[in-house]
Amino acid sequence: MRKRFAEYGLFFGEFLRNFHTTGAVLPSGPWLASALVHFVDQPTATPRRILEIGPGTGAVTRRLVATLRPEDRLDLVELNGNFVRILNHRFATEHAFQAVAPRSRVYHCALEDLSRDTPYDLIVSGLPLNNFPVGQVKRILRAIQQLGRPGGTLSFFEYIAVRPARAMVSGRSERLRLRGIGHALGKLLDGREIRRDWIWPNIPPAWVHHVRM
Repeated sequence: MRKRFAEYGLFFGEFLRNFHTTGAVLPSGPWLASALVHFVDQPTATPRRILEIGPGTGAVTRRLVATLRPEDRLDLVELNGNFVRILNHRFATEHAFQAVAPRSRVYHCALEDLSRDTPYDLIVSGLPLNNFPVGQVKRILRAIQQLGRPGGTLSFFEYIAVRPARAMVSGRSERLRLRGIGHALGKLLDGREIRRDWIWPNIPPAWVHHVRM
C-alpha cells in the first residue's frame, strides 16, 4: 500500500510539472487497465508484438505483463524520464515484470521517433490526446497507423465528455483546438471502432475505444 501511495504521489507531481504530457492526476485504475488490455488478453496461438504508448508508472503495464503469452514481445514508449526510470526499475526488481523482461523493452522517446520497421499486432495507448495541439494529435495518430499491423487492434481511452466540458468554460482558440481533436479522433473511429467500454468506476470516468487498424 505504501508503494502504491508513493506511485500516486510521483504521478501527481509529474501532472503538476508536465500537465500537457502527463494528462491525468492519478495512474489508470484497475478497471480501466483491464479494459485497455481486453484484446491482449484474448486467446491466441501465434506470437504477437505489443506496444504500450505512454505507460507512465506502469499501472496498465502491470496488467499487460500478466497477460503476455510465452512468445509475445512487449515494447513501451515513454517520453517522461522519471517514468522511464521507474519502469526500468520495475522490470529489474518486480517478479511479474522480471518474468517478461528478456522480451520487453522501454524506449525513452516520442512515439513519432519509434522505428516503423516491424509492425505491432496490438497497440495500447495512455496518451492524453485531448491535451495536445491538433497538429501533434494528427502526427501521433498517423504514427500509430504506420506502426500497427493491418488487421491489428488499437485500444485507447478518453475521459468521458472531457471535450464538451472544457469547451463550455474555454475561449475561442481552445474550443477550436478541442473541435480539431474531436474531428481527428472521429476520422480514426469512423467505421473502425469495434468495441467501446464505459469505465464508470475510474477516476475520472472514462471510455475505452478499440479500433481495427
